[in-house]
Amino acid sequence: MDVPSRSSGSDVAAHEPVLLAETLELLAVRAGAFYVDGTVGQGGHAEEILRRSAPDGRLLASDRDPEAVAAATARLRPYADRARLVHADYRELPARLEAERPDGILLDLGLSSAQLDDPERGFSFQVDGPLDMRMDQTGGETAADVVNRLPEPDLADLIYRFGEEPSSRRIARAIVSARRTSRIRTTSELAAIVRRAAGRPRPGLNPATRTFQALRIRVNRELQGLGEAVAALARCLAPRGRLAVIAFHSLEDREVKQAFRGLEKEGFRRLTKKPLRPSGEEVRRNPRARSARLRGLEREAA
Repeated sequence: MDVPSRSSGSDVAAHEPVLLAETLELLAVRAGAFYVDGTVGQGGHAEEILRRSAPDGRLLASDRDPEAVAAATARLRPYADRARLVHADYRELPARLEAERPDGILLDLGLSSAQLDDPERGFSFQVDGPLDMRMDQTGGETAADVVNRLPEPDLADLIYRFGEEPSSRRIARAIVSARRTSRIRTTSELAAIVRRAAGRPRPGLNPATRTFQALRIRVNRELQGLGEAVAALARCLAPRGRLAVIAFHSLEDREVKQAFRGLEKEGFRRLTKKPLRPSGEEVRRNPRARSARLRGLEREAA
């Protein structure tokens, strides 16, 4: 995820990839190697991989968000002869790689600032916009479809399971009551309903945070096949190849951790006993980085 940082004396936000130095160190980026960035976002990590792998390192980059692919393509234009970008979900990459064996693979499972800050995407309760939340807006159900269609028990279970929200039943009841009057269409409408129903929030946590997280996970199938995809990508690595995964909430980090444990039985070596976290300085520069956690894995030599 590229998160905005603001330098003193400037009103222009720059995009800084989360845990950049730690990620590049885990991947052991070198000249002449082949890398895969399965969640290219705004291209921050990809750009640094290409810079450090010069003059002949290659990169395959993908993203399920067509707008992200377009933005990354523009950013990586100076490296166009060494970079190939495709519109694809990272779960499709094992089939696309075929006989190619990457020396390093990166998955950054967070949202980009471009997605969060665009009201039309509907990811944030801090700006008003259509209740969409799709990373790939070319198809699939929206968050509005989910909140206006699911039966109350299913909605409560969804908010509890994917949002770990203790007030899930009360929130689901309030949503169902509100939609009887009119369809819930915008982020502000939903956030107001949740705030009224959630009760006293945890200090520093907006009452709508967990419900919005739960809906985003459901809409984008973020946990569906995550562990299997991580394992499949690891098996695509070249000998001594490395996989780095950045997660942003405990549910997806748990999937990654379990996949890594399973891969250890196949001869892979964990590079991180515990996930690496952003430094205090990075969090001060980029508050959205605070929940990031990075895990790494290396394939055996043989």
